[in-house]
Amino acid sequence: MTKRLLDIIFSGLGLIFLSPLFIFISLWIKCDSPGPIFFRQERVGQFGKTFLIHKFRTMIVDAEKCGIQITIDKDYRITKSGFLLRHYKLDELPQLIDVLLGKMSLVGPRPEVPKYVAYYPEDVRDLILSVKPGITDRASIEFRDENKLLGHAVDPEKIYRETILPIKIKYYKNYALKNNIYDDYLIIKKTLQSIFKDRDFNRTDNL
Repeated sequence: MTKRLLDIIFSGLGLIFLSPLFIFISLWIKCDSPGPIFFRQERVGQFGKTFLIHKFRTMIVDAEKCGIQITIDKDYRITKSGFLLRHYKLDELPQLIDVLLGKMSLVGPRPEVPKYVAYYPEDVRDLILSVKPGITDRASIEFRDENKLLGHAVDPEKIYRETILPIKIKYYKNYALKNNIYDDYLIIKKTLQSIFKDRDFNRTDNL
């Protein structure tokens, strides 16, 4: 069974079974703050093709015009509902739409905005972009509390660009080199554990 077929099956089932939750979250967002339900942002996908990612909106409208393209802990732009949605990663659920459309996969390197893809080393950029970006990956697990880390930085964007992004790139490269369904299963399993059991995973663990 190919990875694409698995993506279609599980994203389709996910959208069906999670539809009541989608409706509840949508109403919550609309009642909490003015603006659209979804946040659409340009991301770089497979082979460098850009697409507009789907996420539940967790920030005020035009948040990027009021600050940087990364989010820090206690960011003033985050709405009341947004704090909870981001904590439990519920804002990521609409990306199942992108998976169903073939823009993303369930597992793969997280799609970055063009600004940060420009910092990918040339010798690994094509390799990383040779696979579809995913909803979750090893970097997502390791940096689940990324916002808190950046919240304590004097210059969050610099820390992200010079410290966090290089580590993510290493994970992206390793995934692109291996890219198999069994590792995808392990990543999904650890992602669910990190969300629901709030467990820590050591970076030295091998998938």
